[in-house]
Amino acid sequence: MSQLNIGIVGLGWVAGAHIEAFKHIPGAKVTAVCSRRELDEAAISAQYGTPLKAYTDYAAMLADPDIHVIDICTPHPFHAEQAIAAAKAGKHLIIEKPIAIKYEDAVEIRKAIHAAGVQACVCFEVRFSMQGTMLRSTIDQGLIGKLHYAEVDYYHGIGPWYGQFPWNVKKDMGGSSLLTAGCHAMDLLLWYMDSEVEEVTSYATRSSNPVFAPYEYPSSTVTILKFKDGKVGKCASIVDCLQPYYFHIHLVGSEGSLLDNKIYSAKLAGMNKAKWSTLETGLIDSGDVADHPYQPQFQAFVDAVNKNQKMPLTDFDTAFESHRVVFAADMSAAEGRTVKMSELKF
Repeated sequence: MSQLNIGIVGLGWVAGAHIEAFKHIPGAKVTAVCSRRELDEAAISAQYGTPLKAYTDYAAMLADPDIHVIDICTPHPFHAEQAIAAAKAGKHLIIEKPIAIKYEDAVEIRKAIHAAGVQACVCFEVRFSMQGTMLRSTIDQGLIGKLHYAEVDYYHGIGPWYGQFPWNVKKDMGGSSLLTAGCHAMDLLLWYMDSEVEEVTSYATRSSNPVFAPYEYPSSTVTILKFKDGKVGKCASIVDCLQPYYFHIHLVGSEGSLLDNKIYSAKLAGMNKAKWSTLETGLIDSGDVADHPYQPQFQAFVDAVNKNQKMPLTDFDTAFESHRVVFAADMSAAEGRTVKMSELKF
């Protein structure tokens, strides 16, 4: 296939970032958008700087044979139904996280994608970030030895000053602290640990500041993960903090440690044991989707579709497992008990 034509459903902040990313990706182009709002094709084409066909009927978009990929950028609770319909229509998929608000819906998406034999990419794009890639490379080269403990935490105060706040606070829209945002940190933790999760224990709380009172679910959670090979991990998801955005990473291995963009390694002769050494890279330091590394992720997806191969890092099955751990964590916090991953069947 010489060019993949992308149809985006949902035309908000995230969709704009996706459209911009695809302008720089050989082999793919956004050619259509679908929104519940009536759209003027000339106006939106001028706004986004590329010719766009406008749909208000999602079924009509799915019936268009000239659209090869559906990119789902709608609010969270719409993802499952739209993804299942797209898979049944034979369209490849890009799905913004979370893939679903309910675990049973995530399972149904998985069934539909497998039955249709289509490719699907989930937007856990942090795996394609410069910092994420650098830390993975450091692990792969053995500079900190074998990991036994890691913590990856998400601190981002999503209050009234943030565009998505009015709908994000609702249980049936945001879902949970992890589902709405912290799942990026959980996904990165699982990537670094290279092991299956055996069980999770999660605790939830919330800020007493009245600006966060509209949240219908606990806006701070911390999850302890036990892995099948004996590793232990921790993931905090804090969306009610008053501080600068902070994506905290601390990886501890048998030969050294990584802390954000800093390293100490016993494998490197001459390092100062009393100080961290800085690794220069582009940090994961913003919740603004304009700063997210969609371009390398989408390029990997386009290349994989054209080669009929599974994409690296953020294929659907990999992302589904990260979501499964998130759903287990939310179950643990809600029920006040440790949850074994074997309880979440699929």
